[in-house]
Amino acid sequence: MADNNNPPPPEENQIAESSTTPPKDDTSLETIVRRFQESMSDSKTHKFWETQPVGQFKDIGDTSLPEGPIEPATPLSEVKQEPYNLPSVYEWTTCDMTSDDICSEVYNLLKNNYVEDDENMFRFNYSKEFLRWALRPPGYYQSWHIGVRAKTNKKLVAFISGVPARIRVRGEVVKMAEINFLCVHKKLRSKRLAPVMIKEVREGFTWRISGKRLTRRVKMELLDVPAVTRFRRSHLGRFGVATDFDENDVEHWLLPREDVVDSYLLYTLPSSILGNQNYTTLKAAYSYYNVATRTPLVQLMNDALIVCKQKGFDVVNPLDVMHNDSFLKQLKFGPGDGQLHYYLYNYRLRSALKPSELGLLLSDSQFSNFALM
Repeated sequence: MADNNNPPPPEENQIAESSTTPPKDDTSLETIVRRFQESMSDSKTHKFWETQPVGQFKDIGDTSLPEGPIEPATPLSEVKQEPYNLPSVYEWTTCDMTSDDICSEVYNLLKNNYVEDDENMFRFNYSKEFLRWALRPPGYYQSWHIGVRAKTNKKLVAFISGVPARIRVRGEVVKMAEINFLCVHKKLRSKRLAPVMIKEVREGFTWRISGKRLTRRVKMELLDVPAVTRFRRSHLGRFGVATDFDENDVEHWLLPREDVVDSYLLYTLPSSILGNQNYTTLKAAYSYYNVATRTPLVQLMNDALIVCKQKGFDVVNPLDVMHNDSFLKQLKFGPGDGQLHYYLYNYRLRSALKPSELGLLLSDSQFSNFALM
């Protein structure tokens, strides 16, 4: 359990304190990092989600609404067996992420067309290793990795993915699917492919679902998996919504993978810097699951920042979920201006969770706090 003991002061060059006044040199890396964080805010409107069976902001405080599934389960006999219709020049495809060629296709589609800020300065640049890790957890279904190709040249022009997940909600473990990496080629954004792809991947998962301390800098190893699984399950039991990992999940998601995840529990996700002659990539480390017992959490994260500095990262990003708020100010993390909302599809919570009650992190999240390295 973390306490409030003060850690040793960070190294002088470890982090740069957030400031509201940017440096005069607009091409400096510090300026680029700040623009990256400020520009990744999400839209204030939720036109799509307001039409879906998810908890709505207008329902907050309405205690008459039941907690649990919003719509009744669809009988298997009523699940659509044929794929949804696409415009005649396109066709559905299943993307085998074990294939180097197909993995490269997905990588290039995301690299050139995925999440980008409003000023067209940054775009997430997931590595092939990261994509294989994120899309192939234990028990994954290749049929949930759905693409759209042009019939004429077979070029991959759109992609959406789902992976199975067990989510504990208020004490009940629910089988769900985590949907990520929805991407449509920039030139095809007017073709209305995204809604059709969301419907298609929903049909794919409907029938499936209804059925050591950092202070010593010792990396997690395979033999640590059982203890980490027990420890993690005990720790996340304190939160209202959290993942329910078994040993296979812990081995997949948390064991070290080069250029993907370090079991100081930070993972690597660079962003491409667009239109800058001096820098092409922003190397960012994303804080994953932080658990502290006898070592204060502030000291644990201070050590993690030092490790990130040694590994050449430009920026470290955590969410203000779980107990992270206890170290953000003290370690001089600067707040972002965006809000990240989690939706449980077709599952309602009677009352909204505070960030500190959330023990769930997605591999494709945008983060709202940062420290410059």
